[in-house]
Amino acid sequence: MRTVAALAIGWTLVAAGAVSISSAEPSPAQAVSGTPTLEADLAAIAEFNRRYLKAINDEDIATLSSLTTEDHIMIAPGRPPIVGKAANDAANARVFTQFDIDETWTPVETVVTGDWAYQRGTFTVAATPKAGGATTRTAGHFLRIYRRQPDGAWRMIRDMFNSEQPPPRK
Repeated sequence: MRTVAALAIGWTLVAAGAVSISSAEPSPAQAVSGTPTLEADLAAIAEFNRRYLKAINDEDIATLSSLTTEDHIMIAPGRPPIVGKAANDAANARVFTQFDIDETWTPVETVVTGDWAYQRGTFTVAATPKAGGATTRTAGHFLRIYRRQPDGAWRMIRDMFNSEQPPPRK
């Protein structure tokens, strides 16, 4: 029981430290070891998000695909998970064929611990049918999991979201 409590306290401290943002310079150990600082990781994830969101709004499937892992899974409301890069690419292609997308994100929390990170926040999407018709607007919440790759780049491995709109009545 003592070990479990010590581990829980340790993970709590890691998580608390992971979300702290400071403008302090990296410690000499970080500078020598090449270990990225929290600030560098947060900046890299923010840049990742900028590129990913731009790719969505530009209908750029190649860039979207390059920013995910082969085992990427998207979990969306009301349907089974979309498993794997190829399945996600195909789903994006179907959406982009049918709609013009205008999406925004507001991250609320980003936690980095080692080579893993997660981020939660809110989003809005306006989807306008390319064939004409009314724009559908959706707002909701997301949770994403990122993993640092061997080359140091962050890639999305899981993407989950919900909608604040009630489900349609049947």
